[in-house]
Amino acid sequence: MPPADFTPAGFTPAGADETFWTATTEGRLLLPRCESCATVIWYPRPFCPRCGGRDVMWFPASGEATVYSYTVVRKARGGYRELTPYVVAYVELAEGPRILTNIVGCDPSEVGIGQAVTLVFDAPAAAAEDGGVRARLYRFRPAD
Repeated sequence: MPPADFTPAGFTPAGADETFWTATTEGRLLLPRCESCATVIWYPRPFCPRCGGRDVMWFPASGEATVYSYTVVRKARGGYRELTPYVVAYVELAEGPRILTNIVGCDPSEVGIGQAVTLVFDAPAAAAEDGGVRARLYRFRPAD
């Protein structure tokens, strides 16, 4: 089973990352930006780590990124064992932040540092049984 088939458990987002995870259910990657100094913030939080400002607004990411660093997971435990091999990567978004993700849609041997990648989301999942949000995981694939 490839990593794109992995379905996360439902959960109830709260606090600074609620907007982020709720947007993923709609297939959107939103990023917080400080309105005082224009710093794009990652990970989501209610204040700017650069200037301390609390005027944080959300905006849609372009979906374009480059591979900053990666590793190929060949051995895993538990339920992840059947997903191997898969790529775990830090990608640098066009907007600046580096985020942890998976690279999908290619053989792991085809991934390289500096490679252009494009945002993709998992298919929408059924509603969480506990009433929580069923987030759609964001991943990246090689750009065309």
